[in-house]
Amino acid sequence: MSKSSTVTAREKPVEGVARATSGGLTIHGETIVVQTDQRMELVDLTLQVMELVRRFNIREGLVSLWSMHTTCSLFINEFQTALLSDIRRFLEQTVARDAEWMHNDPNHSDCDRMNADSHLRALLLGHNLTLQVSGGEVVLGQWQRILMAELDGPRARSLRIQIFGIS
Repeated sequence: MSKSSTVTAREKPVEGVARATSGGLTIHGETIVVQTDQRMELVDLTLQVMELVRRFNIREGLVSLWSMHTTCSLFINEFQTALLSDIRRFLEQTVARDAEWMHNDPNHSDCDRMNADSHLRALLLGHNLTLQVSGGEVVLGQWQRILMAELDGPRARSLRIQIFGIS
């Protein structure tokens, strides 16, 4: 077993912005960048995603949001100060930063970020979301928000969004 991570490489890089239309179906994809300021930070992306859906005038369809990082997650939850503190506390208590993780051990890994906890926390939250679009709006419950969890910041994070449906 190697101490280095296996690299995933595409033959052709992902386009910054891509668009396809066929009949009444439109597909629009682009990369958005979110700059974070803290090692662990929860960011509300709801308004930004909703605005993109409105801008491309998709009446019925889907919106897919994908994190391009192993230590940056996407999930749905309420965006409320006390709950955000509880989420951070839950992640910190569930996956201790200072535990003896092999990923942090130079005998087993070439990673110098000491971020095994960030990778493991991301496992709990996931890296992608698929949401419905109906009536030109993202379908969310009353208290549901689209959240990004920065787990190894501060960094610039790339998220890929793809909106597809009919106008």
